[in-house]
Amino acid sequence: MFIHQFYDKSLAHASYAIISAGKMMVIDPMRNPQPYYDMAFQHEVDITGVIETHPHADFVSSHLEIHKQTGATIYVSKLAGANYPHQTFDEGDEIRLGDITLKAINTPGHSPDSICILLEDEGGQLTTIFTGDTLFAGDLGRPDLRENAGNITAKKEELARSLYQSTRNKLMQLPEDTVVYPAHGPGSLCGKSMSPYLQTTIGKELRENYALQLMDELQFIKLMTSDQPFMPQYFGYDVELNKNGAPDFKAAVAAVPRLSNNARLTEGVVVVDTRTERDFKSGHLKGAFNIQLNGKFETWLGSVLNTDERFYLIADSEENLNNAIARTAKIGYEKNIAGALLRPDNSTYQSPELDHSDFNANPDTYTIVDVRNWNEINEKLVFSNAVTIPLPELRQRIDSIPTEKSIVVHCAAGYRSATASSIIASQITTVPVYDLGEAISAYL
Repeated sequence: MFIHQFYDKSLAHASYAIISAGKMMVIDPMRNPQPYYDMAFQHEVDITGVIETHPHADFVSSHLEIHKQTGATIYVSKLAGANYPHQTFDEGDEIRLGDITLKAINTPGHSPDSICILLEDEGGQLTTIFTGDTLFAGDLGRPDLRENAGNITAKKEELARSLYQSTRNKLMQLPEDTVVYPAHGPGSLCGKSMSPYLQTTIGKELRENYALQLMDELQFIKLMTSDQPFMPQYFGYDVELNKNGAPDFKAAVAAVPRLSNNARLTEGVVVVDTRTERDFKSGHLKGAFNIQLNGKFETWLGSVLNTDERFYLIADSEENLNNAIARTAKIGYEKNIAGALLRPDNSTYQSPELDHSDFNANPDTYTIVDVRNWNEINEKLVFSNAVTIPLPELRQRIDSIPTEKSIVVHCAAGYRSATASSIIASQITTVPVYDLGEAISAYL
C-alpha cells in the first residue's frame, strides 16, 4: 500500500492517492486531474475510484472528469444530492482496493453530507483516516458554509451541534495512533486555527486541538460559530458546481478568449491585472484591479468579484497568463473571463507615491482605510482613526470612504492593500489614493 499527498499551497488544499495491488483511489481531487494521471502512469496502476468527502466550497473538484476519462467510480454520500454518475458511500459501506479496505463514516458538522474514510491495512488493522474538512491538524471544519448552499442546508448552530456529536462519538473514539490526513492545511478559510502540519494523529489532536478539549455542547457551539474567517463570494457557487460536476479542465481553460495586448476592451468590464504591485503601480490601465498572482490569487479573486461577473485578465508573460487562467479555473471562474491578454501598450496610468515623511508627521491630514479582516481589526487597530472596511466588503462599501482628504490604504503586509488601493482608485478620482504597502510593518 502507498499513500501520496498532493498539496496546493495557494488554496491550502490536500488531496490523496491511495495505491494497492495495481489499483488507485483518489480522494478530494483538485480541478486539474493531470497529477493523478501522472501518478497512475508512474506506478503502472489504474484509477478505479474517486471519493468526495463532501461538495467542497473552496475549490472545484475534478471527480466527474476523472470518471469520464478513466471510468473510475465516484463515491459520495447519498446526502450530497450528487447530479453525476456515482455510487453512494455512507456508514456501513466498504470499498475493497486491492489488499486494503476503505470504510465510510458519516461525520456531519462542516457540512450535512460530510464523510470520513477509514483505511484498514492488509491485516485488517485500522491505520489511517481521511477526514476531509471535518478534522484538521489543530482545528475543525467551520460549520457556517452551508446555510444557503448544497443539497441540504442547515443553520450554523445545527451543524456545530452535529460536529460536536461527530467528534465526540466517532473521531475521538478512534485509536490514538490513527494517522489523520485532512483536506486542508494552514491558510485555508475552511477553519480558523489550523496548525502548520499537513498530517497528524488522533492522539495528537486529543491533546492539542482546542476544539477537542473538555467542554459541553453549548460551549462547543459558541466556540465553533464565533470568530470564523470571512466567506468569499465563490464558496456557495463552488458547492453547487461540485454537486453537479465541473466541465473538463483542459477544455474549460482552452475556451478562454485570448486577445492581442492592444485589443479594444469593452468599457465597464472589470480589468484584473495580475502583475506585481511594483509593476502595476509603474503603469497600468486606468481603473484596473491589482490582484497579484504571487499570493493567494484565487481567494482574493473569488472574494472581490461576483460569481457571474465578467472580467479581463492581464499578465506580464505568456507563462504567467496561462498560470493565471489555470488558477482562475481552480475556483470555477474561468467562464467569466472576457479575454486574457498581455500588458497593453497603453498601460500608462501610474499610481501616486506616498510621501512617508509627511504621512508620519501629519497622519490626521489623510483618510486612512484599514482593509484587514474583522478578526484582525477587532484585535487591534493600527491607526485609531482608520475607516475599517475589510477587502471582501470594499466594493459594496466604497461610498462610505470620505473624500475630503487624500486616502491611505493599509492591511497587515501589503498584498491586500495593493488590491484595495487599486479598487478605491478606480472609483474615487478626486483625491490621491495611496498604498501604504509593506511600510505598514513599521507601525505594527
